[in-house]
Amino acid sequence: MRAVAAFGSFWWEFLVGDTPELFVGAVVVLGATGALCVDHGARALAAVLLPVALVAVLGLSLVRAARRQAPPGGAPGREEPS
Repeated sequence: MRAVAAFGSFWWEFLVGDTPELFVGAVVVLGATGALCVDHGARALAAVLLPVALVAVLGLSLVRAARRQAPPGGAPGREEPS
């Protein structure tokens, strides 16, 4: 049973890691692309949607990470006017 738990823990860390929003975003994008691929006429749209949506998910994740890392007073080296 310990081996199964370790195996599950490995995959959780590998897939989700520190940024669960990337995992969820990728799953949502892949699901939407798969749903579009059901219709033969929408496959070209799905081929365009997949990379564009994944880049958007990555960009949103980077913006979110930058906001978490930003100092409370704004940009470093800038002081509040008194």
